[in-house]
Amino acid sequence: MRRGAKQLQRADVFFGHGTDNPLDDAAALLLHVLEVEGMPEERLWSRRLTLRQRIAYEALLELRILLRCPAVYLTGRTWFAGLPMRTDSRALVPRSPIAELIERQFRPWIDPAKVRHVLDLCTGGGCIALACAHYLPRARVEGSDISREALTLARENARALGISRRVRFIESDHFAALKGRRYDIIVTNPPYVGARELRSLPPEYRHEPRLALAAGKQGLDSVRVILQQAARHLTPGGLLVVEVGNTETLVRRRWPRLPFTWLEFERGGGGVFLLTREQLQRHVR
Repeated sequence: MRRGAKQLQRADVFFGHGTDNPLDDAAALLLHVLEVEGMPEERLWSRRLTLRQRIAYEALLELRILLRCPAVYLTGRTWFAGLPMRTDSRALVPRSPIAELIERQFRPWIDPAKVRHVLDLCTGGGCIALACAHYLPRARVEGSDISREALTLARENARALGISRRVRFIESDHFAALKGRRYDIIVTNPPYVGARELRSLPPEYRHEPRLALAAGKQGLDSVRVILQQAARHLTPGGLLVVEVGNTETLVRRRWPRLPFTWLEFERGGGGVFLLTREQLQRHVR
């Protein structure tokens, strides 16, 4: 594993799709070859690889370096909020810091016992929607996305986790197909990459669907729609949680009067704001 990490480091590949360092990237590839899921036992590290396993591991390292493909796209598996997820180029690699908020059941911002309906807007492969269903077992969860391919992956993940009954996936351009529906929580990781930033991203991002990244010239196109329309789809006291990543500074400048609550996370990450239905209503007026 250390030898693989050195290879990745020398090749100057980009880390940021579920891992942030070469050792974790190498571990993801190695554990896949060893067919190990979850936290490995200590005795695993004293095992000797078979010739077949060694060849498979070296092949994955070579593909990671030559194609600049995210490691979890090569393995087809990753973890989000403690749950195993299938992942491939039909949707973004699950990596949102919102996972930490979901694990806390959105406390202290809402009483989880009162949450009955949740929407994951721009759900992609369904990781946020499925995590919400897992950590809020009394809630019905809907995930919407404009991409049929991403929704197919989301349904595959729901079946694999055994929670298809409480999660429904809908094809929709933002709120277009959700008229009349209201939710206690709307949570979303929408496209938020501007045109200039998109051109400068490392090659690893080219394996992800452009539709899930690009959001107009400044990266605000999707966020603008959400801020305009979310209030009518929230129940009284309902929450809107939105990830905007590196676009946070632009969002603050564009909507200086909105009382955003910017969240902090123990495991790192940022660019996530929270607004209530009532705050959004005042903004729309």
